[in-house]
Amino acid sequence: MYKTTVKIGGMACGMCESHINDVIRKTFPNVKKVSSSHKKGIATFLTDEEVNDDRLEKAIEETGYHFQGITCEPYVKKGLFGR
Repeated sequence: MYKTTVKIGGMACGMCESHINDVIRKTFPNVKKVSSSHKKGIATFLTDEEVNDDRLEKAIEETGYHFQGITCEPYVKKGLFGR
């Protein structure tokens, strides 16, 4: 599993976060969990495979927000009590 963090410019409120979450879900239907923060200017989500940067950038830019970068790293779910 992979955790992807995307830096996004132009988000100003909770509705913007919702739009970004919807775009990510439409672009990658296999997304496990997605969350966005307009205060931090990021969106994070989990997938089984690494994502296509170009495809995600195009989808975000088409909605009027600004794709500013992406990081993708392996994600290991922690067990009970963080072990």
